[in-house]
Parts: sequence; C-alpha cells; structure tokens
Amino acid sequence: MSSEWGAETLDAESAVTFYDPADGHGLPHDPFKAIVAPRMIGWISSRSSGGQLNLAPYSFFGAFASLPPIIGFCSEGRKDSLRNIEETGEFVWNLATRPLAERMNRTSAPVAPEVDEFRLAEVTPIAGRNVSVPRVGESPAALECKLLQVTRLHDLRGKPTDNWLVLGQVVGVHIQKAYLKEGLFDTRAAQPVLRAGYLADYAQIGEMFQMFRPTI
Repeated sequence: MSSEWGAETLDAESAVTFYDPADGHGLPHDPFKAIVAPRMIGWISSRSSGGQLNLAPYSFFGAFASLPPIIGFCSEGRKDSLRNIEETGEFVWNLATRPLAERMNRTSAPVAPEVDEFRLAEVTPIAGRNVSVPRVGESPAALECKLLQVTRLHDLRGKPTDNWLVLGQVVGVHIQKAYLKEGLFDTRAAQPVLRAGYLADYAQIGEMFQMFRPTI
C-alpha cells in the first residue's frame, strides 16, 4: 500500500516545476504575479502637503478587515503616493473599471511629481467628504481612507526590502446610484478590471456564482 502511494507521489512530483525564489525561477518571466491573480487594482489618489494631486495604480492591493473596514496597498519603492500619504495621512481608493482601464493605465506613467495625473488621464477630481483628497468622479465607487500605518517589509533575514505596505481605515464610501440594484452594489455591472498575469495582462469579472458557508 505504501509503495503504491509512493509511486503516485513520484508521478505527481514529476509533473510539477519547483523553484526557490532565492535561486531564480529559470523561466522566461517570473510567474509569481501570474499565479497570484487576478488581483484588484489599487487606483490610489493622494495629495501632497503642498496641494499637488497624484493618481496612480498599484497591483498589490487588498481589503484586510471589515469591522472597521481596512484596505491597503504595497508600494515597490518610495513613490509619490507613499510620500503624499505620509505627509497628509489620507488617500482615496478608486474602483478601476473596463471603461476606465485605458485612462487608469495612463496614470502608471513614470512622470514627474508635479504632473497632475487627473489631467493626464482626463478624469474628474471630486472633492472628498471626510478627507482632503479628491476621488475619480467617473469611477462607480470610491473609498476615502485615513492612514493607519506604513510598514516597511523585511525578508526572512530581517533585511529591509524596498517594499512599503500602506494600511488605511475607510472613513467614507461613494457609490454611484446607477450601480445599486435593490440596495446591493452590482459588481458585474461596474466591470472591475484586475491584474491577471504578466506585464500587460488584465482581466475583468466574468461568470459569477453563489456559494454559501456551511452551517453546523
């Protein structure tokens, strides 16, 4: 019985490629971002202490709690969004959608800090209610946030990396009424776009299904 199990294990292992990231993947492109996909896009608007607006997408983004609502994104390098948020303690997450995808993509350009990406992307800055940072008026939903913490990530050896995790508590929620159906946000109608692989790969919501948690 054990020999049969061992043979099955050997067969399974022969069908798997394994690598230790510290040694390199040995593939044409790093598959990490293609495996951890799709991912929501952190389309983050911020304002510097001097009033300069910034709008930029981050592919490492997520929601981490609901009571209270907490979201976060990770900046690979100390970019304008990170510096602005550290200065003011505020930011806004804007839902990136298929109709806004090309304009969202424009805000990923490596432009100078004095460039206003709202103008670059031709989207409308709408003043926040509980923060001084504007949201993208064309986006179906936006979350106003107050900074909770900025954490520099460290590796297994305790060495600081060039990655900075920004966590914020949601203090205001904007939803376009057209996307509320019987009191529920219509995710499919909003057409969120997601990071889904390599440099130019994106996805959007396709078939959705319901599956409820089991009860005891």
